[in-house]
Amino acid sequence: MKLFKSADLIRKSKYISRDLSWLRFNYRVLDQAKDNGRTLFDRLRFMSITSSNLDEFFMIRLGSLYNYIDYGKERIDYSGLREMPFRRKLLDFAHRFVNDQSLTYLNELKPQFEKSGFNILRMDELTELELKKADGYFKNTLFPLLTPMVYDSYHGFPLMMNQMLILGVVTRTEAEGEKGQERLTFVQIPQNLSRFFELTRKDKVIFVPIEEIVRANLPKLFRNVEIESANMFRITRNGDFTLEESDDIDVDFIKEIQVGLKTRKKGRVVRLEVEKEASPVLMAVLKERWKIDNGNVFVINSMIDMKGLLQILKHPNFRGKAARQPIPVAPLSLPEGAEENMFEYLKHHDVLLHHPYNSIDPVVRLLERAAEDPLVLGIKQTIYRLADDSRVTAALLKAAENGKHVSVLFEVKARFDEERNIREGARLEKAGCFVIYGVSKYKTHTKMLMIIRKEGEKVTRYVHLGSGNYNEQTSRIYTDVSLLTTNDVYGHDVSEFFNVITGHSQPDDYEYLITAPKDMRQQLIHLIREEVRNAKKGLPSGIVMKMNSLEDKEMIDEFYKASKAGVPIRFIVRGICCLRPGRAGLSENIEVRSIVGDYLEHSRLFYFHHGGQPKVYAGSADLMVRSFDRRIEALFLIVNPALKREAINILYFNLKDNQNTYLMREDGAYVRRNPGPEEAVFNVHKEFYHRHYAAVSENSLYEEWLTRADLQTDNAVSNEGPPLTAPDFPTDADMEDAEMEAEMASFNHGAEEELPDGDVPQDV
Repeated sequence: MKLFKSADLIRKSKYISRDLSWLRFNYRVLDQAKDNGRTLFDRLRFMSITSSNLDEFFMIRLGSLYNYIDYGKERIDYSGLREMPFRRKLLDFAHRFVNDQSLTYLNELKPQFEKSGFNILRMDELTELELKKADGYFKNTLFPLLTPMVYDSYHGFPLMMNQMLILGVVTRTEAEGEKGQERLTFVQIPQNLSRFFELTRKDKVIFVPIEEIVRANLPKLFRNVEIESANMFRITRNGDFTLEESDDIDVDFIKEIQVGLKTRKKGRVVRLEVEKEASPVLMAVLKERWKIDNGNVFVINSMIDMKGLLQILKHPNFRGKAARQPIPVAPLSLPEGAEENMFEYLKHHDVLLHHPYNSIDPVVRLLERAAEDPLVLGIKQTIYRLADDSRVTAALLKAAENGKHVSVLFEVKARFDEERNIREGARLEKAGCFVIYGVSKYKTHTKMLMIIRKEGEKVTRYVHLGSGNYNEQTSRIYTDVSLLTTNDVYGHDVSEFFNVITGHSQPDDYEYLITAPKDMRQQLIHLIREEVRNAKKGLPSGIVMKMNSLEDKEMIDEFYKASKAGVPIRFIVRGICCLRPGRAGLSENIEVRSIVGDYLEHSRLFYFHHGGQPKVYAGSADLMVRSFDRRIEALFLIVNPALKREAINILYFNLKDNQNTYLMREDGAYVRRNPGPEEAVFNVHKEFYHRHYAAVSENSLYEEWLTRADLQTDNAVSNEGPPLTAPDFPTDADMEDAEMEAEMASFNHGAEEELPDGDVPQDV
């Protein structure tokens, strides 16, 4: 009965599990790797991304769950499941994903390697000359870096590094007059070397995994010792330390972060990836040592850690083989030649940038000119993530050297970028900048820049507000929106906001900003309820929102109420979506779609019909608990009529896409949208390169998209709406009770590893 109740809870919950929703997002990324319309090299890039995503998922999401399990704290998932049943469900879903990932690699990608000019080969597939070169690489490069670490009654269990490839070697030494004993030794593969040793065979490049070179040369590390087995494995440790929620602000904050970074190396093991047919001796030791069971063990039939595939893409022979990104086009609101005197142009015009279709260069160059401009008095900026060799840092350093007042808030809690931000912050401090490393217990996620310039008797504030980071590299592949303006209202709001995050000011209100943790959730709820009031009066109403994640329960409940009142709602949610669309009596008027393709959809845009006078906000915040309660965030109102139409057009194009769109069904599954027989192909990641003012929608979005009765969120696929591919992805309750029972028994009782079938269950 308990097993049935667990599956039933998932089916009946009005919320979708955050973690299961995240795994579905990775399925949509994997779907890009399966796309025959892409080049092999693009497909390998997406395969690498799925591997990187999964690493972070285990470190952060599963790591967070284990924080509750290991410390005996209660946690109830959005699906209604407690810690242990949810752990089993989550790990089963992850097993299914890893199996499908391996099948995609082995059956769809690897067979194309040879005809594409390369191959990944084992040592026994090399020619005699190639073997000599590989052995020479071992002797001269690998051998000096290897340190075998034995584990026995005389030697303690060695520290295994997070996400490092490791060989577990079982050996036997024959003692005179008696049978030798088995011993276990670990050999960690150096992380600071390329994953593959590269060889040339006629017109092809051969990539040999360096772990295979080490394995073949193990006798040189274990002389006069019988090697019984040598199995590759990799561990993932808990990397979630909830630094955003730290209330300990009286200690040296930077040192606290640095200590946290070090503990990542010793966090509890949440995943063990291992080759098939691994030694029982090795597996018994690892499972007992790390207190894990078969649920945490992932037997990999293909390649462990596919992030290494990026080395192939970077090889000189294959540069340019992937689909080429178009050259950025000029922003609609920035005429040709205007950038030559941006200070003058911005005094009279606002500019909306839409990356990567528009380059981030206008922002960076404005900052660089400000650093040299004798009229500029000061610069204030928030920084979350920076590029390598950042031009932004260089400009700020130059500004400080030129005697300008420079204030920078470096968010040192930016996950996985903490060390870089601490280092860059120290450089700026040394140059004389005023640097703040975060704000008390909050993570500063907002993106703001203000340049203060004295122009005659007047001081003008040049403001930049955006949804993305000041990172020249990621701005080429992330879609983001940002605003450049000298509008005094924005200038006043941003000045007040900087006073809040650098001092102790508490302004009564902002005119164009909605901020967190002040009152962002309540302000958005107020805007939703305005649409409800209009709908109940029989007036037009509607909401369209684009974001990375939708997770906050309070907001979701407001959307459900709005749907019941008749408000048409369209969501474009790239990743996590905990709202369940299309459920009878709850959310019939809500449609959810996800766009996954050439670019990472990172922009946030919120549209409210507002009685025919639309309100459109953009900014850094998603609809998540952390965005509202534990982060410093800001959304900015787009007031310029032309720029507002442009922002509405961005939403319009996103809703029109029929190449990269997945529609979310009521049961939590996603199905891919295809163009209909009479429908033209519309790829949102291409169309923005060909946009001009004449094509920008003049309407309020309402007439085109909010009154259409072709919602596809019902479980039944309508013949009237846009066509959908055959369902590909697992639902929340994809397992029959018998399957769940078998999985739970396996996880609980430590049965021999038996992975689920390779095929992902089909939604019907």
